[in-house]
Amino acid sequence: MSFQIVMVQLGSSDNKQVNLQKAEKALKDSTNLYGADLVVFPEAFMSYFEVGTPSEEKLNDAEPIEGPFVTAMSELASKYGVWVVFGMRESTEYEDDKRVYNSTVVINSAGLIESVYRKTHLYDAFGGKESDSIKPGNALFEPIDTPFGKIGLFVCYELRFPEIARHQALHGADIIIVPSGWVKGPLKEHHWRNLVTTRAIENTVYMVACDHVNDYYMGQSMVVDPMGVVLAQGTENECLIPCRIDIERVQEVRKKLPSHLHRQPSLYKDREIYTN
Repeated sequence: MSFQIVMVQLGSSDNKQVNLQKAEKALKDSTNLYGADLVVFPEAFMSYFEVGTPSEEKLNDAEPIEGPFVTAMSELASKYGVWVVFGMRESTEYEDDKRVYNSTVVINSAGLIESVYRKTHLYDAFGGKESDSIKPGNALFEPIDTPFGKIGLFVCYELRFPEIARHQALHGADIIIVPSGWVKGPLKEHHWRNLVTTRAIENTVYMVACDHVNDYYMGQSMVVDPMGVVLAQGTENECLIPCRIDIERVQEVRKKLPSHLHRQPSLYKDREIYTN
């Protein structure tokens, strides 16, 4: 079984209506030009704020899952008959908490929400401190069944934690989607390429890593197959990146490389991480 995925490597702004217009054009082109079944947008696509933006402005921008942005994206998914994955700033349930969730929403082709994931491991690295404005989620994403196979998901910085990808694989993921805003910097491209590829190889899964792109984020989105073959890659500019994915490739690779069967959880120090 194969299906068509399109990564939407775009930059967004602090104007959500403009971002929705860009999303609709991307969905229209993805379906009309490439026959997309699943379209993936970057992390926090709903709104992008430049470094130094007052925290109050970002807090006021956040919306609940039932808010207008998710509602509009749901309508677009239904209109174009595709599954859609995108990132947003989700308001928290605590009025006295001045942070928001960095959430990713998965919507099916009927416009219904299939799952919501709140980023758990925050980017307090390379001089950034995401935890100042983002409240971490309290649970990893649980892979979901789709017409395209079982899909796992985590976000950007979480590429650096092999336990998260292994959790997805142990719970049956054939494909792991990674909406991202990978910040530019020395050796960051090297890290990105190697981490995406390594997560694919060590878990014998497809990795679909869709990156934001602007003066701050680097782009270069990637689809890597279970043997570590790069099937598609974006440039440093805005673009749509189509890729045909064959789910049977996962089982084909696992027959010749059955590392998932060779694990010995009883020997691992943090045993509960690898068995739960």
